[in-house]
Amino acid sequence: MWSLYALTIFAGLANAIQPGQNATLSKSLGLPITAGLLTLLVGTTVLLVGGLALGKLELPTGQQLGQVPWWAWFGGFLSVLLILAQLYASPAIGAASFLGIIVTVGVVVSLVLDHFGWVGFQVHPASLWRIAGAVLMVIGVGLVAVF
Repeated sequence: MWSLYALTIFAGLANAIQPGQNATLSKSLGLPITAGLLTLLVGTTVLLVGGLALGKLELPTGQQLGQVPWWAWFGGFLSVLLILAQLYASPAIGAASFLGIIVTVGVVVSLVLDHFGWVGFQVHPASLWRIAGAVLMVIGVGLVAVF
């Protein structure tokens, strides 16, 4: 279980660093959409090479593909949305505001997803303490964005 927390911590670091990298790629090229496409291409290549190297890359069967809920196919679309926000919004509003908004909105939406068990998550009721934590995050991000 600790390895999953470590992975999540590294993902949080990546989440803070990646917008600056992607925005710099976009600015350097002068081609934001091309930069987004290159970002996805690099990620796809890393997954492909890593999956092959670990022997974990397999093609799904038709039956497996047929069992996927319709909404699960839109994860790639949401990745593109996040990359576009990194390319256009993060340079304008700054790293702290950008990441604060991304994380806080993510926590607030996650409370709803957990509470109802939507999009594949197990049900975790939205307790008073969880809601209070989300409210404090909203206040904190407001302070970071304003000051």
